[in-house]
Amino acid sequence: MTSTLDNTALPPAPPQQSALQQTEPAATPPTLPVHRRTRIRPEMAIDASAAPEEVPVPTDQAGIDKLRLEIDALDAELVKLILHRTAVSHAIGMARKTLGGPKIVYSREMAILERFRALGPAGTDLAMMLLAMGRGKLGRK
Repeated sequence: MTSTLDNTALPPAPPQQSALQQTEPAATPPTLPVHRRTRIRPEMAIDASAAPEEVPVPTDQAGIDKLRLEIDALDAELVKLILHRTAVSHAIGMARKTLGGPKIVYSREMAILERFRALGPAGTDLAMMLLAMGRGKLGRK
């Protein structure tokens, strides 16, 4: 699946440090401004430098079957989380509509795309799908 977002529209990452990696005075926790009312807290950022957990390679069919059961459990949890994320996003959209705000906050969407960029091109595709699910009828003409 390809992304409908032109990757050239995303700002390039700074060559030395990202805004989340820069150190700030201890009295002020580092934040990345996204929208005048929305900020990404450091704990929300994905640490791309963190090594993924290593999983031992199975040596027999029983080991493969065990890992497949783990994938099934992870998939079930992912679906549950995605459904919850979509419901939360729809609630935000309805609140924005009720309060007379914009249908879509593009700076917020760009921040979400940046967060998923740690997963590579497929991460951007995944973020686009999650954003589309969350928009519901709000993002459609």
